[in-house]
Amino acid sequence: MHPAQNILMDQCRVALVGSPNSGKTTLYNKLTQSNHKTVNYPGSTVDYHMGKIAKTHGPDVTLIDTPGIYSLSPKSSDEEVTLKLLYQDPAPNLVIATVEISQMARQLLLVRQLIEANFAVILAVTMSDQIQAQDVSLEPLREALGVPVVLLSSKTNQGVSNLLELVLKRTTLLPTAPRRAATWEEKDFETYVALNKEIVAQVFAKGIENKLAKTTLKLDRVLLHPILGSMIFCISMFLLFASVFWAATPLMDLVDAFFGYTANSIMSLEINPLLRDFLGNGIVASIGAVMVFVPQILILFLGMSLLESSGYLARACTLVDHILSRFGLNGRSFVPMLSGYACAIPAMMAARSMPSKKEKFLTLMILPLMSCSARLPVYALLLSFLFLGQPAYKPALALGGIYILSLLLGLLASWLLSIMLKTQHTSFLIQELPYYRMPQARAVLGQALSKTWSYVTKAGPVIFLFAVVFWIATTFPNTQEEDPVLQLQSSYAAKTGKIFEPLVQPMGGDWRTGTAMIAAFAAREVFVSALALVFQIADEDEASIQKGLLSKMETATNAKGEKLFTFASVMALIVFFMIALQCMTTVGVAVKEFGGWTWPLVQLFVYTGVAYFLSVGMFQLLKHI
Repeated sequence: MHPAQNILMDQCRVALVGSPNSGKTTLYNKLTQSNHKTVNYPGSTVDYHMGKIAKTHGPDVTLIDTPGIYSLSPKSSDEEVTLKLLYQDPAPNLVIATVEISQMARQLLLVRQLIEANFAVILAVTMSDQIQAQDVSLEPLREALGVPVVLLSSKTNQGVSNLLELVLKRTTLLPTAPRRAATWEEKDFETYVALNKEIVAQVFAKGIENKLAKTTLKLDRVLLHPILGSMIFCISMFLLFASVFWAATPLMDLVDAFFGYTANSIMSLEINPLLRDFLGNGIVASIGAVMVFVPQILILFLGMSLLESSGYLARACTLVDHILSRFGLNGRSFVPMLSGYACAIPAMMAARSMPSKKEKFLTLMILPLMSCSARLPVYALLLSFLFLGQPAYKPALALGGIYILSLLLGLLASWLLSIMLKTQHTSFLIQELPYYRMPQARAVLGQALSKTWSYVTKAGPVIFLFAVVFWIATTFPNTQEEDPVLQLQSSYAAKTGKIFEPLVQPMGGDWRTGTAMIAAFAAREVFVSALALVFQIADEDEASIQKGLLSKMETATNAKGEKLFTFASVMALIVFFMIALQCMTTVGVAVKEFGGWTWPLVQLFVYTGVAYFLSVGMFQLLKHI
């Protein structure tokens, strides 16, 4: 064997290439034993992933999961990423082309282009669990295309070992010398689609009909209906966000009871009073005040994962395309916008694949207005206060209304910006609609738990650091004062907060809410733990952190002896948190996505300024009602 070939074997690279929804990333996870997120709508993967194929023998093989593409003629930035990788020097030794078994006629077009371009190809026909193996013959594919073909199911592991064995046998291949694929005319596409249909008819030699295709067609007649489909979409979205409040209640009670019991146990210990207060109020109570809302975040992620895995989310993009186009966007914007309800950071990354610069810009501009999961603890606390003792459906409906209103605000901002841009460019949405599938409970739950844990690990250190800093600020310098009220009023936090008090008084606040609002610029959920520290809820004989905080909020008064938390002041806070950009991490990511500081700073100052003036107006309007 030539020495150069040994080097190339050690550096063997295999590219996974396929259309969106073709099972490519799921296969990547299976072969590399990794756990990258898989979604069934375009635009979710922009950067490619690299990993070593998990095996027991043979040379090292690097597997590259590329962004989904429809052809070798790129139409978007994610397709350009794949093309650059395929044609770089040296090119991949081997390409695994994935084709979903129920979409072969169309997805084989990309496979033909790869073969024409001189790539060494293995064809992986995925999701074979949808049909019976004995009903399929792969020989027509092998004969027509002249490449190895493997029938796969990542769900049942069918064919995965065969594919791995085939890849290892072909790692002796030198890197390919690809040539640019010829540009196909419309008649070429029509010709190849007809040929592919003939091949597919031979593959399914027994003439079986795909049950998923028939079921999908029936469901789409209803779910994509101009009137019924829109109604079902609105109901689905409303139920998703409303369920966040009532479905999580049992889990919230458990988390709340745990932190409440822990805080009370610490406060009853016979130890140094300062240390006891630090552990009880500074750590447990302040962290517990935020962690009690984690079950709601879990429910939100669970609902979004169900929409993704069922195949409905792609339909949602189609349904809202006509509406979004009136505001300068299109259906592709819906994916990052919905992701923005979880977190603006991955949402901004998801917007990278949008082919239109104008629509990408507008989407990035409005994403901070989507009510992310970090706002959820704040909304939940304030709505719990407003609807204290009332049926659970009332705060649930109010929460759903907040999410809808945030979407409307985003659309309004997009419309105003699109008018200012004055561009005549009009794009259109081309989106593959996957078949409906029954979501796998384990995969959906695992995905939701993974996202929730990611939130906890991201927010936890910030909350802990803030808890320590804010406890110091609310405790010192007058640590010898026995009266907790006098001690707090003479603290560093009070002195700092009173500097900003004139700014928050017009919206119904005082130095305590003002200090908590300023702290929330580190992370929005910190607002809740700040209130927990200011009101020293661990000192209360309450088994529940949340009940203790709500009780303090009910009795809190300002310097004039007026109630601090009223319907007007709480509504003003909700308005402020809906609009203000209080996440410095989002600003940092925006700098990268916009390619400069100008527009992120515009977002920061304009959204926060508008939030302040609208919250002041809301309080002044409602305070006499």
